[in-house]
Amino acid sequence: MQEAILDFHKQFSFQPELKQAGNFYPQSKFVVCGMGGSHLAADILKSVKLELPLFIHKNYGLPLLSEEELSASTIVISSYSGNTEEVVDGFHQAIEQGYQVVVITTGGQLLDLAKRHKVPYIQLPQVGIQPRMALGYSFKALLKIIGDENLWKEAEELALWLNPADYESYGSYLQEKLIGKVPIIYASERNQAIAYNWKIKLNETGKIPAFYNIFPELNHNEMTGFDVRESSRSLADNFFFIIIKDRDDLPQIRKRMDILERLYLDRNLPIEVLELIGDNHLQKIFSSLLIADWLALKTAKYYGLEPEQVPMVEEFKEKMRKAELE
Repeated sequence: MQEAILDFHKQFSFQPELKQAGNFYPQSKFVVCGMGGSHLAADILKSVKLELPLFIHKNYGLPLLSEEELSASTIVISSYSGNTEEVVDGFHQAIEQGYQVVVITTGGQLLDLAKRHKVPYIQLPQVGIQPRMALGYSFKALLKIIGDENLWKEAEELALWLNPADYESYGSYLQEKLIGKVPIIYASERNQAIAYNWKIKLNETGKIPAFYNIFPELNHNEMTGFDVRESSRSLADNFFFIIIKDRDDLPQIRKRMDILERLYLDRNLPIEVLELIGDNHLQKIFSSLLIADWLALKTAKYYGLEPEQVPMVEEFKEKMRKAELE
């Protein structure tokens, strides 16, 4: 896991090849079907390119969009393993209904299906890491399909700009603060993908409960749950809050973050504010996620847990397979 973090920047040198492309040309809209780590690249792309008509589907089949919308969309079927049950189901439905389909995977059923049905596909490198750790590969693959030259250039520059080792010390600092606590990550609506990625890394790598929410919505509900009184103090004492701030957030949102920080501190709630760094949004996103990687890795080690594998996910999949046979 540590080696995967230290080598993460190298993923942005990946040159994805769209095979069986034929006369492929992307449509005006996009639907990405993916579960877990296989939709994280789409989440990030959506946060960076707000105007992009991109729908992210995290379920069986296809999203409940009109026939007209689906026909005008490129359906991106994304599964790192190529065997994700929900995503394979989406592939079959898209093919049956004659939509434009393109596949992103390392192999498995989806690679076989793409070859059999002669649909375009990008095969990700098989380097033995978990999907959440292959975000650079999947992001470059998605950019190849979308065809955004400016973002492609910014992504390529990350291979030189990012130095994963630079973020280890801050990850260690946060880990010490989080001992015995459940983290809650807050960010602006635009940076929801960052907060969600932090949560996922703390869940899957750190093997601890973690949650997230976004401004300004949380100011209308969640924060009231932390207006602690003597009778509820023991409940609130379990949490540690991390606010992810961005200089490009709306001034009103940054003001809300500042006020909430003071309100939580007044109630003796532990809180850390992290200001995103970088000259563009991709730099800010991926440098932040490297901090989350280090934090999650060191959290798992502190609790004596194995950081890379996700045995409960595999146990769940096995029980699903057995349930289908009954």
